Amino acid sequence: MYRNLSEAVVTTLKTIFEDNKYADKVIEKTLKQNPKWGARDRRFIAETTYDIVRWYRYLLTVSGSENDDYWSLLGTWLIWREIELPAWDQFKKLNITSVKDRFQKEYPLPIRESIPDWLDELGNRELPSQWAQEIKSLNHEAEVVLRVNTLKGDIITIQKQLTEEGIETTVNSKFQNALILNKRMNVFGSQSFKQGLFEVQDAGSQLIAPYLQVEPGMRVIDACAGAGGKTLHLSALMQNKGRIVAMDTEGWKLDELRKRAKRAGANNIEAKVIENSKTIKRLANSADRLLLDVPCSGLGVLKRNPDAKWKLSPDYISKVKILQQQILSEYATMVKPGGMLVYSTCSILPSENGEQVKQFLASNPTYELVDENHCWPSDGFDGFYMALIKKK
Repeated sequence: MYRNLSEAVVTTLKTIFEDNKYADKVIEKTLKQNPKWGARDRRFIAETTYDIVRWYRYLLTVSGSENDDYWSLLGTWLIWREIELPAWDQFKKLNITSVKDRFQKEYPLPIRESIPDWLDELGNRELPSQWAQEIKSLNHEAEVVLRVNTLKGDIITIQKQLTEEGIETTVNSKFQNALILNKRMNVFGSQSFKQGLFEVQDAGSQLIAPYLQVEPGMRVIDACAGAGGKTLHLSALMQNKGRIVAMDTEGWKLDELRKRAKRAGANNIEAKVIENSKTIKRLANSADRLLLDVPCSGLGVLKRNPDAKWKLSPDYISKVKILQQQILSEYATMVKPGGMLVYSTCSILPSENGEQVKQFLASNPTYELVDENHCWPSDGFDGFYMALIKKK
């Protein structure tokens, strides 16, 4: 244990919880400010911070300390992970024997799985038979999954090149072009990444683009494209043929998409900012396929964004559900008669998923449900929902 690294963890936790900043951004900034730290030091800070954020409520209960005593949280985490507690003043409040005893106690699910009470109530209400299993799975650290860019090579060739660069991966037959890292590492500095041979994309997320059943030569709209992970996947599935209009309300996200598309060699993508409702109306009945990967609670991706459970609120989820229905109703008009759309979320709540689709279909009889699919966190990856809808 090094004091400067411990101080970095404590400062990072303080910024996340008291300044309400996103964990990934705070950690990234902390590491950038200290370029002399080695790979092991950087990994310690990132992994320790994420683990304490993930288990915040549980650790707080066991430590018996105040909310803002981040040193005691760190000390409790060290005891839990069986790392010797340094004889520093900051840890003097902790009685190691008492803390170890409290770790042996049985706690109610919201404390044991470290989530707010309101979230436990919501999960039990919406997924009564599954909630305990799914929230337990969401506390497991996410695996790092790559999606092979088939515009630049096949999975076997690209896996071999990665191996030559010291990046060991495993194929999962359930996912067509996914490679799972055998060991967590920074892959963004690799030659393979710079050459556009892969993107980092969770296996669950990799199910969505194929669900749209695109074909080369089609006209496809990805209307909530963000930074374009699924857009790039669509381009690969279309073999760079046809046209993809990638849209978002945030122009800076589309700038990132353009950079990624250039690296990937995806040349059939046009990025377009949604300025107002007219942007959508102009594209009425123009798309063979439409992807609506809508804003959501993000409950399916808590493995990689554990701080989200402390930032979410019932009010936010209520508002995002209104937005989901609005997007589905307004944007579906862009599909041609006979065309299809996919509505998808990275949530596991039925009220954001199947119930939204039912509500849309009840109000829009010219559309019909073809199929729907879930990727549950308990399957080992992120949680996603997708519904394939046809315009009659």
